[in-house]
Amino acid sequence: MKKYSKETSVGVFVLVCLLCVGYLTIKLGKMEVMGDNTYSVYARFTSITGLRVGADVEVAGVPIGKVASIRLDTEDGRAKVSLAIRKDVTLSDDVIASVKTSGLIGDKYIKLSLGGSPELLGDGDEITETESAVDIEELISKYVFGGV
Repeated sequence: MKKYSKETSVGVFVLVCLLCVGYLTIKLGKMEVMGDNTYSVYARFTSITGLRVGADVEVAGVPIGKVASIRLDTEDGRAKVSLAIRKDVTLSDDVIASVKTSGLIGDKYIKLSLGGSPELLGDGDEITETESAVDIEELISKYVFGGV
């Protein structure tokens, strides 16, 4: 009888450990398991140099979402960026999306500047006002070669 109780307790311990590892994997990987509490909006930029999928979307320095996907729109030659925004955050239709740099390393993120319009963006809507990333190399080359 004692042999089975030891085996059972070891089995329960291993099961609890596997559940803990699974929980930590989901939390540290920032995965969504139960439902999707975000909605998508799109923005088109002429340049998104250095922006990556998974980059933060911030309002006043507070993260409110992530960059979900980046693709090239072949019709107008601009980058189409899909933003996954938390559902508890509402955006007006006159919001401005800017590609900004954080820190010394130069990680890129999307900064949203809120507007005052009563019209709100819904799932699948597009942000029309955008500011592209500043390309430091281009600025330096203009300065060096007399383009400024």
